[in-house]
Order: sequence, then structure tokens, then C-alpha cells
Amino acid sequence: HVQLVESGGGSVQAGGSLRLSCVASGDTYGTYCMGWFRQAPGKEREVVATIASDGTSSYSDSLKGRFTISKDNAENTLYLQMNALKPEDTAMYYCAAREWYDVSRCPNVAAPFDYWGQGTQVTVS
Repeated sequence: HVQLVESGGGSVQAGGSLRLSCVASGDTYGTYCMGWFRQAPGKEREVVATIASDGTSSYSDSLKGRFTISKDNAENTLYLQMNALKPEDTAMYYCAAREWYDVSRCPNVAAPFDYWGQGTQVTVS
């Protein structure tokens, strides 16, 4: 079992930046996909970015260039650097993980992910 705890959300003006963190604990051995997802009120949860076991990252096309996903394996921490934030980026952001057979490609939808954090709110005005 894996536990995920996000932090770093908050309120920011349009054009600003935030860095989200997600610390993983528990059974973190093995090859895992990790990802950031977001859900705005009344909308479905959508992928923001994923990062595979070998470090290969993938982004939602609409966010590419503004957001950067990274991880520190030694610290079991996943990051999401968000720049040039827009009001439409306002949402609850979730960290997710699942053990995955492909070391360089992750699922780009929420359903396959087994483990989820509690979420951290990002509000852009």
C-alpha cells in the first residue's frame, strides 16, 4: 500500500507560479507511474501530467509548456511546477500512483491509478 500527501496549493494571481509536492510512503518499491490530476467543480477529473518509472514525462496538450512534472526518487517526492497560471487552472489537484508494467509510459487517465492523495486546492484569480 502507498500513501500520498500533497502540499503547496494556495491562492495566486493570474500569471503567478506555484509548486506542488507529493510525498509517497509505504510500499514504494517497484516500478510506479505517478501523476498529477485535477478536478474543478462540476467537471471530471483530468490528467495534468504523468511521469514513468524511468523519468519519461507526459503532459496534457493544453498544459504543455506551462507545467513541469518531476520527481526525486531519493526523497520519494513528486513535484508539479506550475507557471503562468490562469483562472481556468483553478481546481483541486491530486497526486496519484500505481505500479505499472511499462517503465516509460503511464496511463493518461485517472481510472488505472490505485493510490490517491487527499488533494491540494489551487485557486487562481
